[in-house]
Formats: sequence, C-alpha cells, structure tokens
Amino acid sequence: MENLVLISEEELRLRCGRLQSLMEAVGMNGMLISDNANMLALCGRIFAGYIWIPATGLPVWFVRRPVELGGMNVVYIHKPEQIPAHLGEEVSRGGFTVGLELDVTAYSHVERLKSLFPEASVANASAVLRMWRAVKTPGQIEMMRKSGMKHAQIYRKVGGLYSPGMTDHELQVELERLSRLQGCLGVFRISGSSMELFMGNVIAGDNADNPTPYDFAMGGAGLDPALPVGADGEEIREHTTVMIDLNGNFTGYMTDMTRVYALGSVSQLALDAHRCSIDICRRFVDMARPGVAAKELYAMAEDLVKERGLGRYFMGHRQHAGFVGHGIGIEVNEAPVIAPRSRDILAEGNTVALEPKFVIPHVGAVGIENTYLIKSDGVECLTPCDEEIVPLV
Repeated sequence: MENLVLISEEELRLRCGRLQSLMEAVGMNGMLISDNANMLALCGRIFAGYIWIPATGLPVWFVRRPVELGGMNVVYIHKPEQIPAHLGEEVSRGGFTVGLELDVTAYSHVERLKSLFPEASVANASAVLRMWRAVKTPGQIEMMRKSGMKHAQIYRKVGGLYSPGMTDHELQVELERLSRLQGCLGVFRISGSSMELFMGNVIAGDNADNPTPYDFAMGGAGLDPALPVGADGEEIREHTTVMIDLNGNFTGYMTDMTRVYALGSVSQLALDAHRCSIDICRRFVDMARPGVAAKELYAMAEDLVKERGLGRYFMGHRQHAGFVGHGIGIEVNEAPVIAPRSRDILAEGNTVALEPKFVIPHVGAVGIENTYLIKSDGVECLTPCDEEIVPLV
C-alpha cells in the first residue's frame, strides 16, 4: 500500500505548523480543504477527498479515490457526511469555527459541507491558504529550482526549433513537444476566475498588440475565440520579435520565464524598451527584501519607465495590464502581487515572477520575466538564462 503523504514527516510538520499558526491568528479551530492546489501544497499529491486540518496535531486524510493509499490518519469515505464521526464532538458545538475554501468551492457543495458542522461558525479559509502558500518551505523551493533549471534548458534550444516561414503556432507546438519530452507536466494552473491558457504564450509581431479578456501581462488573439489568447497562426516576419512565455511546470511547482527572440534587426525603440525591462529586474533584485511593500516595487518600475519615455508601451499598448509581477508556485497569480494598489508585503520564502514587458507597434513584444526567490539576505533568480534578445537565425 502506497503512503498517501509524499513528503517527509519533517516537511509535513513544517507546512502544517505554519498553516495552523495562521489559523490561530484568525480564530479558526479547524479547516476542511479539497482544492487540488491546496492538497498538493500540503501533502505532495492530489486525491479525491478532503483534508481536515485541526488547530493542533497532524491532518486527517479523508479519501474517496484512489484506493490503496495508506499511512497515518488515512480514512476512506464514500461521502462527506461520514467525516464528522471521525473528528470528535467539539466540531459540532457552538463557538467552534470551521474554515472552508469559499473562493474556489461551488455554492451547492459549500452548503453541503456547512451541514456537517451544524452548530459551528463557518469562515472563509481561502485568504488564509493564499497567505500560507505565498511563503515556500525549503522543500518547495528546491522543487521550484528544479523546474527553473529545466525551464531555462528549453529556452536555450529555441533557435534550433525555428525554420523559415514558420508561424508562431508552429513554433509553439515544437516548444511544447520539446518541453513534454523533457518532463514538463503540461498542466498550467492559474489562480483566479475565468483564467485559461494552454501551456503558455508564443506571440509574434503585431499579435502582441491584440487585447485579450484575461488578466495576463500579454495578450494575443489566439487561434479561436474559444480561447482568445496567445499565438494566432501569424508567420514570423523579418524585423519583428517573438515573445516566449511558456509553461515551466516540471515538478508541480512552476517557474515563470519570458524571453524574446527576433528575426533580423529590430527598431532602436524596441531595443531600448527591452533594456529598460532588464534594468527594472536589476533594480528589483537590489530592492526586494522581506518587509518591502509590493507597491513600492511597482512604483520603482513605473518611475524608470516614465524616465525613459516608454509609458505608452509598458505592459501593453492598446490594452495595459495593471501589474508588473505576481507570486507563483503551484499556480500562476499567487501572492504577492506587484501592483500599484497592492497591500502585500514581501516575506522571506516568497517566489515572485517579475515581468516588465512592452509592446512596440509593428515590431512586437519585448522584455523579460524571471522567477525570483525572496531571501533574508537578498534575491535568488530561479530562471537563469540569457536575457538579451536572441536572434532566431
């Protein structure tokens, strides 16, 4: 029988202990979670069922599928109504507060779960879980390092995948194939409602200026209105750029990285904007420390863009994104968010994807994106790869 928990006992206690501290701070006596991303963050695997997090002690794993998972506190159930019998009488008493993932759970299922604790108060656990997942443990950081190294290896091979007359979609297919052969899991988990993407963006030329309904830094028309983002089948042309922002999920923990490639020479404006992006990332590395407000980092980027007269192209041209970076881990768009009105404060263990990008009409998108680890004594780049514009031929 396979052990349900795929992380060490020490790592489990570290992850669980920090979550319990956050629960205590908001007066939450227990938490019931079933979201895939939160499950993966706690035990290293996804299963059909629920995890009960008590105020103290180790979790109880309520499993529906798959069969033959074992280990401490594993209980097989057919329906959630079987859960209370395994938790003790206190969960049904008045004054007990249960946390549920109200932001990501369907209303009808929330009502069903609330009925399990008829005398208890129900609180939204989603904000607590978001704060918890924003700070990575050493084990989670190591998985992100592994993803980042493989991610960079893929990008170094882009030039060898291009052939004359190729479209952005054809190049993306080749990149996806290479990534999958190198172990990319393919799934691109995104935090937030109505956010969809297939393995990332490859955007050539003026397609970068096509607005999208999604809250991504870059747009693109996509191949069909059913998924209106990214590559649209445009041929890669002379004197234009190709921006590659592809999936870096090799371990369940993703890195986010963008690099720019060009066919022939591009305008000085495009080169200047790309240099500005690199310089913003350099200043981020100098400034980002635990305790720094995320909005200060956005202001730094905005000030440098204004100083160089590039504001009309920053984070889009026809449509502008309202942020310049975001947390990342199991999902894209985790906390903290680097935006002008963000209330987030950087903490040790945050992993942040910074993506100061520009759209230059008739050239395409330029700028880089790196995933950074916030440490007590500095910043570590988890996506080490050449940052200059790379010629396709």
